[in-house]
Amino acid sequence: MFNKKIILNCVLGFSIISLIIAYFIQYILGHKPCNLCLIERIPYIAAIILISLVFMVNKFERFILGALIIFFIFGAVVSFYHVGIEQGFFSESLVCDLGTSNSNLSKENLLKELENRSIVSCKDVTFRFLGLSLATINTVMSIILSGIMYSLYRGYGKNK
Repeated sequence: MFNKKIILNCVLGFSIISLIIAYFIQYILGHKPCNLCLIERIPYIAAIILISLVFMVNKFERFILGALIIFFIFGAVVSFYHVGIEQGFFSESLVCDLGTSNSNLSKENLLKELENRSIVSCKDVTFRFLGLSLATINTVMSIILSGIMYSLYRGYGKNK
C-alpha cells in the first residue's frame, strides 16, 4: 500500500503538470479554450491549493480529502457534459455563451463586437491528443482522481 503523502504528492504533481499543459496549449500553441475548458481547470487549481494546505498546516486532512472528492467529481461531470456537447448528445448551454451576449447592443455595435471576438464554441474540438479531445481525457482523469481521493478518504487514519 502506498503512503498517503506519496499519493498526495503524485496528485499535486499531476495537477501542476495538467495546468502547465493546458496553458502551454492555450498560450504557446494558440488554441483558445472555450468556457467549459476553463471551468474544467478548477479542480486542478483547487487540488494544488488544498494539497499544499495539507502539507503546510497538517490539519483538516479528512475534510480536505472530502473537498477534493467533490472537486474531482465536479470536474468529471463537467468534462462528461463537454464531451456530450462535442459529440452532439447535448446542446450548448448558457455556460458556453458566458460573456458573449449583451441585449443592449445596437446592430452596428453587435457587428463590431462579432468582428472583434474570436468566440470558441464548446462543441468545437481545437486540440486532440492521440485522437481524443482534451475533454475526453479530462473525463477519464477526473474519474480516476475521484477514485484515488475516495480511497484515501476511506482509508484515512489507517495508514498515517
